[in-house]
Amino acid sequence: MNKWALVTGGAKRIGEAIALTLHKRDFNLLLHYKGSKAEAMALADKLNQMRQGSCQTLQADLSTERGVESLVQHISTHRLPLSALINNASLFVPDNKASDWQTCQQLLNLNLLAPYHLATKLGDNLANNQGSVINLVDIHGDRPLKHHGLYSISKAGLKMATQALAQELAPKVRVNGISPGAILWPAQSDQDAIERVTRAIPLERPGKAKDIADAVSFILDSSYLNGQVIAIDGGRSATGYTGADG
Repeated sequence: MNKWALVTGGAKRIGEAIALTLHKRDFNLLLHYKGSKAEAMALADKLNQMRQGSCQTLQADLSTERGVESLVQHISTHRLPLSALINNASLFVPDNKASDWQTCQQLLNLNLLAPYHLATKLGDNLANNQGSVINLVDIHGDRPLKHHGLYSISKAGLKMATQALAQELAPKVRVNGISPGAILWPAQSDQDAIERVTRAIPLERPGKAKDIADAVSFILDSSYLNGQVIAIDGGRSATGYTGADG
C-alpha cells in the first residue's frame, strides 16, 4: 500500500523509534532532519534496504517559514499520499539560553508554529487519505518545568493547537498528541536530577523511546480518538508533581 508518513526530527532518539515502528507497519517515510544528516542517511539506507524506495530524507530548519514550506513543497512535488504527520522535532533549552529574542522566536516557531502550520498546509492531503496528525507535546505543557518556562509555554501552546486542530481538520483528519514524561534524558542532566525524577515516578523507572512509538501505533489504530493528549509518563502526572524537580 502506498501510504506515507512524515516524521519531523526523525533521525534519532524518539523520532527514530517512531520511524522504525511506522516502517514495520508498512508506511513509507519522509524523514525530516535539521542537523543530524549522518543519522538520517544511515536510517534511510537501512529502511530502503528492507523495502526499496520506502524512505526519503529532507533537511529543513523548521524554525523558519522557508523550512516549513520546503517540506510542504517536497510532498506536493513528489505527490506523496500522506496518511500520517508526526510532529516530533523540538528544541529543549533552559531559559538562560533562550533569553535573547532570536532564540525565543526559534523555540516558539519550532515547538509550536511549525507543527500547526504543517498540519494546516498538509490538511487537504491528509484528508484525502483519512490521515492522522500526532503532536509530541510534553507533560510540562501542563505543569511548567523550573528554569524552562519558555519551553513549557511552547508545549502548552502545542497542546491547545492539538485540540484546536482536532476541530478544524475533522471529520476526515484526526489530531491527537502524546505527552512524554521521563523517556530519554537530556545530555545536560546530572545524576542527582535523574534519581530525583525517577523517585517521583510511580513505576520507579524511566520509559523508553519504544513506549512513545507504541503510543503512536495505538493512536493510529484508534479511529474514534480525536483531540486527546495521552501522557506516557509512568504515572507521574497522576501524582500532582510541581514540575520543579526536573
